[in-house]
Amino acid sequence: MSVKVDKIEFAGWKNCVHVSNGIVDIVATLDIGPRIIRYGFAGDANVFCVREEDAGKVGGDEWRNYGGHRLWHSPEVMPRTYSPDNQAVDCQQIQNGIKLVQKPEPWVNMQKEIDVVLSPDSSKVKVIHKITNVGAWAARLAPWSISVMSTGGIEIIPQVKKDTGFLPNRSVVLWPYSKMNDPRVYWGEKYIALRQDPHMKPPFKLGTQNEKGWAAYVNNGQMFVKRYNHMPESEYPDFGASFETYTTDWMIEIETLGPLVDLEPGATVEHVEEWELFHNIHTPGFDEGIFDELASLIEKGM
Repeated sequence: MSVKVDKIEFAGWKNCVHVSNGIVDIVATLDIGPRIIRYGFAGDANVFCVREEDAGKVGGDEWRNYGGHRLWHSPEVMPRTYSPDNQAVDCQQIQNGIKLVQKPEPWVNMQKEIDVVLSPDSSKVKVIHKITNVGAWAARLAPWSISVMSTGGIEIIPQVKKDTGFLPNRSVVLWPYSKMNDPRVYWGEKYIALRQDPHMKPPFKLGTQNEKGWAAYVNNGQMFVKRYNHMPESEYPDFGASFETYTTDWMIEIETLGPLVDLEPGATVEHVEEWELFHNIHTPGFDEGIFDELASLIEKGM
């Protein structure tokens, strides 16, 4: 098989690039971004959510959560983090994929890039995120990649299980609006699970170290797996979280972060994710036995 790249229209955006190997396909917008707006098995459901009220929009000074997959930098502050990505991006074809390059953000003075490399013969995708400081001063930040997933599924997050004796072995980070008795959350022995409920608008967010370096989202007969490298000796934002997740009524976000860096003028920081899709996976309830079976499937590929 081979990887093909062509131009299409998608979700109201006239200029999009389509990357496919006949097994899965990816769509990225060129009118805004960098944003990957679709990933899924060819001819099957999009694992990402596209926000209907923002679909096809371009331009303006207002930040919009279009959905799809985006690149931010942490810690989250207003207005720096919410620099709009409403302008056209440059696209270059690379071996088995594409390179999406944003024009430098005014005032924030950062330039974002996402390289997408699709396996010729499987569902696997390598997503390389880069942030370059084009300003005159160093900035302390962590690269932060965020996938906005479609409604109705269940996210599975492995917990740290190492034996540290009398010392703690993990932490869970919560935001002010997060209620520990939220019925969408399962606090298990080996896993934390989060159910996306389109009928529950109150937001919920948590963060962890996630030393296993993966999370999964099961929905519409597909299991989306995101992998990344957690670095135990590094400093992360948000009380040490390298993994975060957020949900409200119209989506759920699966987020990974790189370590904090002091990014000097002209320097670039990189953060890599690997994605994979599995066929014919039934959306489970809160069942650790089923989570174990899915984890075994996921970890065979690591």
